[in-house]
Amino acid sequence: MHKIFSYQHRIQYYETDGMRIVHHSNYIRWMEEARIAMMEQFGYGYDQMERDGISIPVLSVTCAYKEMMRFGQTCRIDVRVTAVSPVRMTVDYAFYDVETGHLCGTGTTGHCFIGHNGRPVSLKKKLPEIYELFCNRIYSPKNA
Repeated sequence: MHKIFSYQHRIQYYETDGMRIVHHSNYIRWMEEARIAMMEQFGYGYDQMERDGISIPVLSVTCAYKEMMRFGQTCRIDVRVTAVSPVRMTVDYAFYDVETGHLCGTGTTGHCFIGHNGRPVSLKKKLPEIYELFCNRIYSPKNA
């Protein structure tokens, strides 16, 4: 099973600033796009998660910019689940220019699993098969 999911995003003009450079806030949006696509790819989309009574709000986000991206480029976002506990999950991202292969940025999001009441929930207890699904996606250099 592949532990890295790749998602591609064509950079739109509206995502840039006056210099046609991607505005920094868009990387955060792309993280969400890529994370949702990853979950769908491994068979448990966000819509199904919500039907099962679970949400995964963002608790923290970091992003480091290495090289500017511009309108018209295609960005490949590599997504890795790097940690899962019964109530939390960490996801890492790497942003690449598809044409050059250059690493343009990195990011991390931290999440918790909550129920419809907004309170933390143990995914391991509520949906053990889904908890295992996430655990089986954990990336580390040892299992890459």
